[in-house]
Amino acid sequence: MAEFMVGDEDFLLNGRPVRLLSGALHYFRVHEELWGHRLGMLRAMGLNCAETYVPWNLHEPEPGRYHDVAALGRFLDAVREAGLWAIVRPGPYICAEWENGGLPHWLTGPLGARVRTRDAGFLAPVERWYRELLPQVAEREIGRGGPVIMVQVENEYGSYGSDRVYLARLTELTRACGISVPLFTSDGPEDHMLTGGSVPGLLATVNFGSGARDAFRTLRGHRPDGPLMCMEFWCGWFDHWGGAHAVRDPAEAAGALREILESGASVNVYMAHGGTNAGGWAGANRAGELNDGALEPDVTSYDYDAPVDEAGRPTEKFWRFREVLAAYRSGPPPEPPRPRPALAGPVRAEFTAWAPLAEVMETLGGPESQTALPPTFEELDVDRGLVRYRLEVPGPRTPRTLMLAGLRDLAVVYVDGVRAEVLDGETAALAKPVAGPASVEIWVESLGRVNYGPRLGESKGLTGGVLHERQYLHGVRARGLRLDAFDDARAVAGVPFREPDGEGGRGLYRAAFEVAGAGDARLTLPSRGRGFVWVNGHCLGRYWSRGPQESLYVPGPVLREGGNEVWVLELEGAGQPYVQLATY
Repeated sequence: MAEFMVGDEDFLLNGRPVRLLSGALHYFRVHEELWGHRLGMLRAMGLNCAETYVPWNLHEPEPGRYHDVAALGRFLDAVREAGLWAIVRPGPYICAEWENGGLPHWLTGPLGARVRTRDAGFLAPVERWYRELLPQVAEREIGRGGPVIMVQVENEYGSYGSDRVYLARLTELTRACGISVPLFTSDGPEDHMLTGGSVPGLLATVNFGSGARDAFRTLRGHRPDGPLMCMEFWCGWFDHWGGAHAVRDPAEAAGALREILESGASVNVYMAHGGTNAGGWAGANRAGELNDGALEPDVTSYDYDAPVDEAGRPTEKFWRFREVLAAYRSGPPPEPPRPRPALAGPVRAEFTAWAPLAEVMETLGGPESQTALPPTFEELDVDRGLVRYRLEVPGPRTPRTLMLAGLRDLAVVYVDGVRAEVLDGETAALAKPVAGPASVEIWVESLGRVNYGPRLGESKGLTGGVLHERQYLHGVRARGLRLDAFDDARAVAGVPFREPDGEGGRGLYRAAFEVAGAGDARLTLPSRGRGFVWVNGHCLGRYWSRGPQESLYVPGPVLREGGNEVWVLELEGAGQPYVQLATY
C-alpha cells in the first residue's frame, strides 16, 4: 500500500517528492448527486487533491443523536473514484462561514468562552463525536487503499486561543481514534497566530490570499524545516446580506497562485467550488478590527467567486488557474466533464395556499415556556429559525420607552396586535413610547451564529431582557420554530392552509408547478421581503431583498419531471403572489 509522509523539505509518496495541488470542496454544501461532477471539475482544473471540512452541528443536532455521519465516508469514496487524494479537516471548530463555526448550539450555549479549551465540559463531547466520526476517515487512509493523506488538528486556532494543553489533547485524541496519516495545523501568517495555533511535531501551514513569499518567510521563522503549504489560498471571498458582492480579478488571483507555486509550496485553493449554504446553515461575522461590532450575516450562496461557480460551471478564473497549474503537473489535465442539465424553460408557480405565521408557529413550533426573563434560543433548543416572545406591560402607566437589551439579530415587534417596528442591534428601542397596559409580541429571527472571532458561540435571542423605561418586564412566554420542523412533510401538510388573502402577509405560502426537462435552475421571488424557500422538501436557504444575492440556486436533482411543490416562509410580509424558476 502507498505511504504518504512529511519530509524535511517535501511531501513524500512512497519516498518520492510530491506537490499537493488541492482544492476545497465541502460535501455538505453540494448535493450528493453532484459530488462526482464537481470532483471531475477539480481534476480538470489540474488539481490532484480535494479538501473538506466536517460540520459537527450538522451531524449531531442533539447530544448523542447523529444524523448521516456516513456522508463523509461516501464523499471520500467519491474522491477516490475521481482519482484524487483527500485532506480532511474535522474541526471540531471549522469556521467556514458556517453556522457557529460548526460547533453545536447545545454545547456552546452552556459553555460560552470555555469552548475550544481543555475544559472537560468541552473535551468530553468532542471525544464522543470524534469516536463516532473518525473511524471512517481512518478506514480510508492512503495506507489502506483510500484517498486520505492528511488530517487537520483544530482550525486557525491561533486566531482564537492559546491553550496548548487543549491542542495537545486534541492531537492525542485524533491519534487514539485511529488516524495514522500526517497531522497538521493551519493559521494566518502572523507571529501570534502561529505561536498560538501550531503544535510541536506537527506540520504547520498558513492561510492567505496574496503575498506568498512574505507569508512563507514568516512561517519559516517558526518552522525552519518541513514542506511549505498554503492550506487556504483565498481566491475569492464570501458575501454578507446588505453588502457588496465580492469579486476578485481572475488574472490577479492567478498571479497570486503562481507566486505560491514558484515558492516551491503546495496549495489548497479555497474555494475551488463553494456550493451553497442550504438549509439556513450560513454563519455570520462581527464587524470591526476586533470582530466585536455589528452582526454581518452571510448570504445563502457560497459561490465565493470560485473557479467553479455555484452551478458547477467553469469561470474565467478556472481557465487561468488551469493554465498556471499545468506547469506543475506531470501531464495535461483531463477535459472538464459534460455540463449538468439545466432547466428546460422558465416556470412560474402561483401561490394557492397560505397560513399566517402565528398558525405555523402553533402547528410546527416547540412547546411554550413561561419564565421570568426571556430564554435564549439555546435554552429553547432552537438552532436555526425564530422565537416568539410574549409579555405584558402592566398598567395603568404613562408611555415609556420599550427597550430590547442584548438583542441578537432581528426582531419584529407588535404592540396590542399592531406591528410597531423592526429592530436590530445589541440595544434596540421602539421609537414610539408604549403606555400600559399593553400586550407585546417580539418575533426574533436568527440570521446565523458567529463563526469567527472572540464572539464565537454567543447566545441568540433576547439575551438581556425587555425593559420599560428602566424596569424589567417579567413573566415571558416563549416558543421556538426550528427550520428543521419543515423537514417533516406530513407535519407541514397539517398546517391550516387557506386561500391567500392577497395582502402578502407573513406566513407560509404553498404552490405547485410542472416541470418538463428538469435541471439546474435559479429561483426568484419578485418583491419578496425575507424568509426561506423549500422545493420538494429541500430547503434552498434564506432569501432577503437587501441583496446582494437576488436568486437561489436550485440543484437539478431536487426537481422532478412532472409535479413539484414549493413552500415559502415569508417573514417580512411583502411581494408578488408567485415564484419564478429559470435556467441557471
